[in-house]
Amino acid sequence: MLESPDMVSPNENGRQVYLASNSPRRRELLSLTRIEFTLLPAHVDETPLPNEDGLEYVKRIAHNKAVASSDQPGVNGVIIAADTAVVNGFGKGGAKILGKPPDPEAAVAMLRSLRGHTHQVYTAIFILLTQGGTRLSDLCTTDVPMRDYTDSEIEAYVTGGDPMDKAGAYAIQHPGFHPVNHLQGCYANVMGLPLCHLVRNLWRLGIVPSVDVPQACQSALKYDCPVYDLILN
Repeated sequence: MLESPDMVSPNENGRQVYLASNSPRRRELLSLTRIEFTLLPAHVDETPLPNEDGLEYVKRIAHNKAVASSDQPGVNGVIIAADTAVVNGFGKGGAKILGKPPDPEAAVAMLRSLRGHTHQVYTAIFILLTQGGTRLSDLCTTDVPMRDYTDSEIEAYVTGGDPMDKAGAYAIQHPGFHPVNHLQGCYANVMGLPLCHLVRNLWRLGIVPSVDVPQACQSALKYDCPVYDLILN
């Protein structure tokens, strides 16, 4: 669990900001910006389409989440939606989108398939302004090198229950399992919400966080990010 700020600043331009998500990780990450927001979960079919690749998949689902949330009664403001996919290019059949495991056996199989390889995590962000219909989108890709963890480590991690609500059956931030070695990309993206990509789009709507978001993100995640300056500039 991240340590959220004690207070969040109101959105100074007066627009209500909504997060179209049930994810506690996205909620915690967005709280780091100190932008005041309201949770507005979106319920959409997240089944991949036939032959749909990971990039197109996350873009479609993020868009659908934003639109579904905007259709709810009384919603008026800025809707932030995101979708994250773990894509594994190893094994038979080419690249596969790994969703949340349906059972512990599937979680074990996913973790074994990812072990010792580098896979990709894609997150699409879709921002919808209900007044005027402005739509902004962005995409973040991170290469994730998994360490060569053992079968016994997998079994202990899965038995603890943490993988069951995670795409790809793992949480990069898990202190016991710590599945990833030497990440060189956006850590927040692997958790589900690349904050610098989000912030550079919110700027276009006149929504400016009252804190140094890269610093807040790195401090909360205990990660020295090598890419935030490139993303924001």
